Amino acid sequence: MARNRILVVDDDPLIRGSLYELLQGKGYDVEIVSDGLEALERLGQRPFHVVLADWKMPQMDGMTLLERIKPAHQDVSVVIVTGFGNVNSAVEAMRRGAADYLTKPIQPDELEETIQRALASSRPAGSYDDPFSNIVGEHATMKRLFEVVRLIGVSPTTVLIEGDSGTGKRLIAHAIHRVDPKRRDQPFVEVSCGALPETLLESELFGHVRGAFTGAIRDKQGRFELADGGTIFLDEIDAFSPALQVKLLRALQERTFERVGDSRTMKVDVRIIAATNRHLQELVKQGMFREDLYYRLNVISLRLTPLRDRATDIPLLVEYFLKRTCAQVGKPVTGLTDEARQAFLKYHWPGNVRELENVIERCVILAQHPKITLLELPESLQAALHGPAAASDAKPELPSSLKEAMQDPEREIILKALADARGNRSLAAKRLGIHRSTLYHKLRKLAVDPDQLRD
Repeated sequence: MARNRILVVDDDPLIRGSLYELLQGKGYDVEIVSDGLEALERLGQRPFHVVLADWKMPQMDGMTLLERIKPAHQDVSVVIVTGFGNVNSAVEAMRRGAADYLTKPIQPDELEETIQRALASSRPAGSYDDPFSNIVGEHATMKRLFEVVRLIGVSPTTVLIEGDSGTGKRLIAHAIHRVDPKRRDQPFVEVSCGALPETLLESELFGHVRGAFTGAIRDKQGRFELADGGTIFLDEIDAFSPALQVKLLRALQERTFERVGDSRTMKVDVRIIAATNRHLQELVKQGMFREDLYYRLNVISLRLTPLRDRATDIPLLVEYFLKRTCAQVGKPVTGLTDEARQAFLKYHWPGNVRELENVIERCVILAQHPKITLLELPESLQAALHGPAAASDAKPELPSSLKEAMQDPEREIILKALADARGNRSLAAKRLGIHRSTLYHKLRKLAVDPDQLRD
């Protein structure tokens, strides 16, 4: 699904990899290239919000890349990365149009704050003219959803978005932000609450002061401060502990809070959009979510329709993702065979639009002909067309790597642990001997919805 897109440009593979891991872990859509020429080529293939470019590179330095980007991609924010001794040069780059600069060694907190500032100054072409430009859907339920978003977008009200994993909750939150004439030029800050350990979530949201806890070596702004004037999107709101729910309730009611370890009260002007793939009302009945917080969040609620209930949109989504993926990987795949198209229509899509996007990407990479055939589809889609028996009779496709070969057994182990834990991710992670955030990332990667495993 569409997220804030960042292009990292650095000729050092270690720095490239480190920045990729840091930014992807924060929920950004990240791509990496090794030189300026490749960066320009990638910018011509798809839109990016921010380019993070090293100052010194062999084929094209950061300043030259900046000068090439600005005339052709005026809505892209460029951040220059430089050594400490070249700060004056980086400041000069800002005079010439760079959004910001970072000095090495890069600190994760400084990286996050710089990216958020750069995102606030970026505005991809056409994104505000059509706030639904990245959302594909002509089904009646989608048209009604668009109408409601346009109505609520112009007010500062809190919005709760509920829906299965992969239905596009993040995209709808972006659309609400872009419809709002007061906030659309201000920051849109995302927080994947379920991906953060509980001990760090409070600091991420509200910030902390130096010395507040071990490792707090400097003051840090929280996501609420970074979103001041704009929108904060709290994904997986059900991940909040009871103590943190109290602090969030106050932030909702008064738009005030204190940084961890600080007595000063901060006040912000933000629209709050929360999202969950669980039924909060059921969690309230079970005593797992505060009733007063639920009603504060549920001022306006939107429930997104699963893809299986709007199957008429599947051909549109296939065409959209096919064109985008072909442009990204540079393969001239023109469509699907009739058999493959029928498999897409008959499959039940438990991972919704995100799963469909991943399947299209796989198919384009594996395709050996102008059209995607049944052979390129995952076994689950083949079974949807011919039934389990026919799929089992087919000659198994050899995995292309050891990593691919290990995905199926890993998936089965995770599914078994989730089933035993009745979908409780914390309990499943404990039984698997991994951190909850690690399990969260594996679930997204494997398109597994733990809520489907609950009684």
